[in-house]
Amino acid sequence: MSDPTLWSTWAVPALLSLLLLRWVVQLFLARLNESATLASADRVPEAYSETMDLPTWSNSVRYTLAKSQFSQIENAFEACLLTTLLLAGVLPSIYESITRAFGSSNWLIALLLFAVPLALSALRLPFDWAAQFRLEERFGFNTTSPGTWWLDRLKFLIVSLLLAYPLLWIVISLPALCGPAWWLWAWITLVACQLLMTVAAPALILPLFNRFTPLPQGSLRHRLNRLAQRSNFQHRGIFVMDGSRRSRHSNAFFAGLGRFRRIVLFDTLLAQLDEPELEAVLAHEIGHYRLGHLPRIFAASAASSLGFCFVLGQWADQAWLLRALGFTDVGVGPLLLLALTFGGSITFWFVPAVNAWSRRFEYQADRFAAQCVGSTRPLVGALRKLTRHNLGNLTPHPVYSWFYYSHPTLWERERALETFNGPPLSVGEKPGRATSK
Repeated sequence: MSDPTLWSTWAVPALLSLLLLRWVVQLFLARLNESATLASADRVPEAYSETMDLPTWSNSVRYTLAKSQFSQIENAFEACLLTTLLLAGVLPSIYESITRAFGSSNWLIALLLFAVPLALSALRLPFDWAAQFRLEERFGFNTTSPGTWWLDRLKFLIVSLLLAYPLLWIVISLPALCGPAWWLWAWITLVACQLLMTVAAPALILPLFNRFTPLPQGSLRHRLNRLAQRSNFQHRGIFVMDGSRRSRHSNAFFAGLGRFRRIVLFDTLLAQLDEPELEAVLAHEIGHYRLGHLPRIFAASAASSLGFCFVLGQWADQAWLLRALGFTDVGVGPLLLLALTFGGSITFWFVPAVNAWSRRFEYQADRFAAQCVGSTRPLVGALRKLTRHNLGNLTPHPVYSWFYYSHPTLWERERALETFNGPPLSVGEKPGRATSK
């Protein structure tokens, strides 16, 4: 860097511009989507006449608009909060006041790095509450109680403290222990923790929040076990999660690795779909596994973590950057505090690329499911029902869905399935033109 002084002059304006540009883009995309939704609000488009009746369609439009307006308020609040933190120098002031009063031990710095994001998330609690007990309640999705809601957050706080706080301490301690290559060891630690959590979470953490009971004996369990056998999908069991304790939204997933892998179905999903449709949904999830999506997602996550740690390693000793942002201390502590607070304004710009990759995987898993059950009809039926029960937006603006959607729209998925005929994809195979018609 030839002239750090010149760069330091632009550090605050550059970060401020990034914060405001993010908010402007969020607002622009939201307004685009609202316009697209309102364009057909008074009638069900012919393409969706078999998916929704008029009352459900109207409710879906209202739900989409309500969520959009709510998110705009949230986004404006976050933009104002982060702008205030930046311009008022709140983070440097807190950091230096704490370290001056109590010292700068690694344990204290790690606690500070844990506490500041926690305090910022506490400021967002009124929005979380309103989303659950106003927005979701208004449209009939909320089934949780205030007591359960608060207990969930207490459990999450305890789990985060037990897991994140030691991890932060390790990262803070590595520069003194490992020298210039500390960032590489930090990355190895992060990846190891991620692998450990993938194995441990289904058995130790998820049961803290939900009950998981084995799927009862019967035709559905027999059907799903046969599907797993012919798909060469080894698992430890099929479980039903009591998602209805908190919401009427539905989902299915599998958790864990190797012999610890579990298939999990929301009880709301069992109530909404028939057996062939449930089989198709599970075949879709198995498709992600059989087509090698999960290792690739993990590898991408590890690669992004490597990039993050490398940047930390390069910038931690750049006094000009930290001092331009108000810090007098130099090191990984202040830089991590900045990253944890403002990092979302940088990662936001990678969202479209990540979602495009995710949608490609969804098309492939749909195709796998169609081949696995021998027909596209059960999966299409399941997708239509899930869209109807969840009041999904059937007419998002293309730019909005391109930016935010991790899954293709219902129309896109149906069109891709209509043109499907052929063998299932093998690991690494690219989808054909059917995915983009």
